[in-house]
Amino acid sequence: MRPDIRYTESPHRERHRDWANLRALLPYLWEYRGRVLAALGCLILAKVANIGVPLVLKQIVDSIDGNRQAMVVLPVTLLLAYGALKLGNALFSELRDVLFARVRYRAMRRLTLRTLEHLHNLSLRFHLERKTGAISRDLERGARSLSTLLNYLAFSILPVVVEFLLAAALLLSGYPPIFTLIVFGSVAAYVAFTLAISNWRMEHRHLMNRLESQAGNEALDSLINYETVKYFGNESWELRRCDSTLAGWENSAVLSQTSMSVLNFGQGAIIAIGVTLILFVAAGQVAAGRMTLGDLVLVNALLLQLFIPLNFLGIVYRQIKYALADMDDLVRLFERTPEIRDAPAAINLTVTRGELRFEQVDFSYQSDRQILFDVSFTVPPGHKLAVVGASGAGKSTLARLLFRFYDVTSGRILIDGQDIRDVTQYSVRAAIGIVPQDTVLFNDTLYYNLAYARPDASREEIAAAARMVQLHDFIAALPAGYDTVVGERGLKLSGGEKQRVAIARTILKRPRILIFDEATSALDSKSERAILQALRAVAADHTTLVIAHRLSTIVDADQILVLEHGRVREQGTHRDLLQQDGLYAQMWTLQQREQETQEEERLLGLV
Repeated sequence: MRPDIRYTESPHRERHRDWANLRALLPYLWEYRGRVLAALGCLILAKVANIGVPLVLKQIVDSIDGNRQAMVVLPVTLLLAYGALKLGNALFSELRDVLFARVRYRAMRRLTLRTLEHLHNLSLRFHLERKTGAISRDLERGARSLSTLLNYLAFSILPVVVEFLLAAALLLSGYPPIFTLIVFGSVAAYVAFTLAISNWRMEHRHLMNRLESQAGNEALDSLINYETVKYFGNESWELRRCDSTLAGWENSAVLSQTSMSVLNFGQGAIIAIGVTLILFVAAGQVAAGRMTLGDLVLVNALLLQLFIPLNFLGIVYRQIKYALADMDDLVRLFERTPEIRDAPAAINLTVTRGELRFEQVDFSYQSDRQILFDVSFTVPPGHKLAVVGASGAGKSTLARLLFRFYDVTSGRILIDGQDIRDVTQYSVRAAIGIVPQDTVLFNDTLYYNLAYARPDASREEIAAAARMVQLHDFIAALPAGYDTVVGERGLKLSGGEKQRVAIARTILKRPRILIFDEATSALDSKSERAILQALRAVAADHTTLVIAHRLSTIVDADQILVLEHGRVREQGTHRDLLQQDGLYAQMWTLQQREQETQEEERLLGLV
């Protein structure tokens, strides 16, 4: 469950964060400041019309009470004015909504794009440590919270404030101060009581929701593990565990409902007391001849009219608190800075020959666990270097460092003599093409996924890249052809088909440097041989770094590095390393035996 800042921070700190989050709204309002001002103008006109209603009602009552002979003409005019004010209030309120709609939805659009851009700019470490669901919730909550705050501020809080100011001006200008004191004293008591009870209710509501989720999880968990429950005969234990949680939920639910009743009764009591006081004072003023009957109706109607929007104060307050908490999650996300940044004077990488060099590279993901130790090697232009080793030796880390997803702890990485920390990240990644071990595709068409490497490529170029990896015929045989949707993460394709797509789009990218990270791991032997032949043709004029598990795929490499626990243990060609009879030779012998065993099992299966 997401931590709630209401219970993890001091009230002072919480208020400071709330104001900071409210200030974060200003840039989104400033873009459409003309519309915002026009909407505010409509809001004021609507509230002027609303305050005018009890004034006209006073005139109607006074005219009827004071001169019954004139009621044929005068009340009709006043009644028409009454209706016009009601109509004006509705018209200007709707105009305000129309004008503010563009502000609201444009703000949501901009915030969503800004959040997505920021998430793309954050470094790989953040995305590996952060759960995808949490990122998705931050993105959704951020836009929703901005919309909620704008909605309540524009349509709930601000209208009430404007109406209060207009009512205060009306009461202070035409009536004794006692009426202003009673009206705003009642409103202040109503607001204070509502906020206090709402805060109390939220605590019980949060506990109730947590216990309800916990009870549901316990019940579902016991059903999922049905066989285990039966093995140990713990049906009664599971029931008692769930019932214990439900007992806490029951108590919280009862307190939540009781607090709602207390809230409703308290609000009604405050309104009743306020109205009674107003009537007592107004009746005394009428009896003394200092006020008319219409004045009594006016101040009473004004008080009731002010209470109408306050009926939803508890809900509005709660939703604003939730929105501010969700907004705070997003603000904190924006406070996360990218781990990898371009240098202030960074220029674009210039690739002429494509030489790749690692010089005494040390690297640690965490300070207490070093991954690479003094790794040095050079890949001349147009040459192929293969890196082999056991899992966890640091092979894939080399590719991540080359793409500058992380910066080296010490040493440096150079492309054509340029330290990749001194050039822009975009230009480094544009010069490198990679076929990863785990190919993840977009939930879109095959054409979209292939063209992703170079969106401006022609359909003929895309088909040519697909032919190079023996993918075109497979696609052409599909009912929808290149318009076939591959499913989420490419789940509608086999592992081999996904790797062919990855290889084809790397070919389409036309990079100067190629990285193959277990590029044929999901292919069968026959397909692997065909793909390897295509890869050799593609890599002929490229600087190539191959990270491999199957040693048979890299026997033609110009140089092979053997990594063990992050250190280069052996280095040389395939033949040189076999003659050394070291770690590489042991790996080769072991894989040959495994291959022979698999072949024997296959033949036996055919018999």
